[in-house]
Amino acid sequence: MAVNDPYAALRIKEFNIFLLVRFLLVFGWSMQFIVIEWQVYSMTKDPLSLGIIGLMEIIPAFTMALFAGHIVDQREKRNLFAVCIAAFSLISLGLFLLTWEQFVDNWETKWILYSIYALVFFGGFLRSFFGPTIFSLVALIVPKKIYPNAATWSTSTWKTAAVLGALFGGFFISWIGVDMTLCVVFVLVMLSLILTFLIKKKPILNKNIGEPVKESLKAGVRFVFNNKAILGALTLDMIAVLFGGTVAILSVFAQDVLKVGSEGFGILNASISMGSIVTMFATTYIPISKKTGKKLLVSVFIFGLSIIAFGLSSIFWVSVLALFISGAADGISMVIRQTILQLKTPDDMRGRVSSVNSMFVGSSNELGAFESGLAAKLIGPVAAVVFGGTMTLITVFAVGLKNPVLRDLDLTKDMLVSEIED
Repeated sequence: MAVNDPYAALRIKEFNIFLLVRFLLVFGWSMQFIVIEWQVYSMTKDPLSLGIIGLMEIIPAFTMALFAGHIVDQREKRNLFAVCIAAFSLISLGLFLLTWEQFVDNWETKWILYSIYALVFFGGFLRSFFGPTIFSLVALIVPKKIYPNAATWSTSTWKTAAVLGALFGGFFISWIGVDMTLCVVFVLVMLSLILTFLIKKKPILNKNIGEPVKESLKAGVRFVFNNKAILGALTLDMIAVLFGGTVAILSVFAQDVLKVGSEGFGILNASISMGSIVTMFATTYIPISKKTGKKLLVSVFIFGLSIIAFGLSSIFWVSVLALFISGAADGISMVIRQTILQLKTPDDMRGRVSSVNSMFVGSSNELGAFESGLAAKLIGPVAAVVFGGTMTLITVFAVGLKNPVLRDLDLTKDMLVSEIED
């Protein structure tokens, strides 16, 4: 199997099953996110309520992240993945019931809203386990020499599901209603749970089974902070996502700025992921191992510029194009970051390193959602997005100047070493 084979990972049957499971999960989760954002803003007409959704998810996701990584490194990955999916199905079922008029007919709006926030909180707790489990499972399914290819296909599948989920989520709101859309999500999650058992159980590679939690967590954090390439990549993405995220307030732009309704809302969300898909599929043919650090910095810089363009636009299709470009740039940065993590992380620390990654990047999505909602309320949605894009550009310059290890990073040698090891 050639290292430069763009379909190398797809020639492994279990990896294809994994991709299908991930597609169903992300497609459903993406639809669920779109529908809940739409529903909550329709109920409150307050952009801060969208920020609160992000805050409710970040609190458990951030506080549980390191502990979740420790658990993942100590447990068998396939079964743990199945447990996470089963728990996710409970969230989907709960959200369906909370939007089903026959179930909440006599409920006050505030109690429905609080219940939605509670389920989102539970989802944040669950997500702290999802990321490390998926990251570790992929490394057990494919040989090390094709990690970059597997990372590209896995991330591309995630983004493809996200674009379709966002698109269908917006359309389904008007076609079948909020409640039935969430019912579809529940069905998709249950199907993914069944398919998960087609993946065989995997060996536990951690040599320190039973290691005290405190020592385990310290080792994971110490590794990340001592590796300048990983630390730089995570820091760059964390700040960019924190200030450059616009997804949380897209419903405000769709309803109040661009006035394009639920269909336009779905297209705006989908355009971000569509841009990512195009570039991520391109990276299966165009290697990103050479001058990796510089490519990462350039991609995040383009992301910041496109976010500013979106904030300043009052024309729907210009806004769509700006979001498409932001997604394209973000897609490149995600593939590069995942490749750095896969190649630079020892097998027995994947759960903990991925957890630190989720603290840096994953949780910053939710914190960014809160920041965007708060900023939109205080200074207006347009100024909030322009401010976020500007902060992203400043971050790129700062990281480029202060972290020469990341700036000059080249993964060509790492790729050669992994081929020899396999």
